[in-house]
Amino acid sequence: MKKILSILLSFGLVIGFSFATTDNVEAKTKVKKYSNCKALNKDYKGGVARSSKVKNKGGKTKYKPYVSKALYDANKSKDRDKDSIACER
Repeated sequence: MKKILSILLSFGLVIGFSFATTDNVEAKTKVKKYSNCKALNKDYKGGVARSSKVKNKGGKTKYKPYVSKALYDANKSKDRDKDSIACER
């Protein structure tokens, strides 16, 4: 009886853990892809940087970019000067 109970408990934990990690993965993958820089700059005035260590190659900017690897990767095509900051202003 103890053996069956421990097997059922283990099975329940495995199933519960797999549902918990699936919800986490789905939440992380929902990143907004913008159609152009004007739309992106409405939400993020300074644009989006891939990491906090990147430097702007395009000259002086007015605003500091928001740092998010996932958001940058989704909008990578908006980075014209390839400095890892999309739509900087």
